[in-house]
Amino acid sequence: MRVDIITVLPELIRSPFEGSMMKRAIDKGLVEVHFHNLRDYSTNKQKSVDDYQFGGGAGMVMNIQPIDDCISKLKSERDYDEIIYMTPDGETLNQKMANSMSMLGNLIILCGHYKGVDQRVRDMHITKEISIGDYVLSGGELGAVILCDALFRLIPGVLNDETSALTDSFQDNLLSPPIYTRPAEYKGMKIPDILLSGNFPEIEKWREQKAYEHTLARRPDLLEE
Repeated sequence: MRVDIITVLPELIRSPFEGSMMKRAIDKGLVEVHFHNLRDYSTNKQKSVDDYQFGGGAGMVMNIQPIDDCISKLKSERDYDEIIYMTPDGETLNQKMANSMSMLGNLIILCGHYKGVDQRVRDMHITKEISIGDYVLSGGELGAVILCDALFRLIPGVLNDETSALTDSFQDNLLSPPIYTRPAEYKGMKIPDILLSGNFPEIEKWREQKAYEHTLARRPDLLEE
């Protein structure tokens, strides 16, 4: 997978890709991540990428020209499966979406900033708009990092145990069941006996039941889908 991230603040999001799982994905050659500073595509002396919105109103709007030039250049070099705009009014990211997108090849992620982007950018180039929740951040950079983390961990070979991602919360619309590690007893608190039984079919049944109960208590909406 190749991901090209377009942003006015590349320095803000480099570090998450320099450690842990995302660094391993890059080091293994399973993922390429390229950052593009939008100011490099600005044609004015100040290298500004925003302006006042037509019709008045608070907040600055990202100019169409630098974004169009950057995306057009990338599209001239290769085909992209999706050109994504991170925006609060996009489709909310969920596990089903991440599962599907993890199988794609080339992605562009445009990070919104200020009040947002000129609508013509969305009309010309954007194929998918994604939100990470019903709240507003100062820019789309952190959302882009979250999206990449959600996708990369699903790519075969990224995690040491590839089955781990398949048993995460939200797979099959269920939250994860309780999990335990050593010691088996701590300050009088013992783990469930079934987990020490060695009876793996029964352990799986226990986990499925606990996952259902956990989901019913905390996210009953998932069981309605």
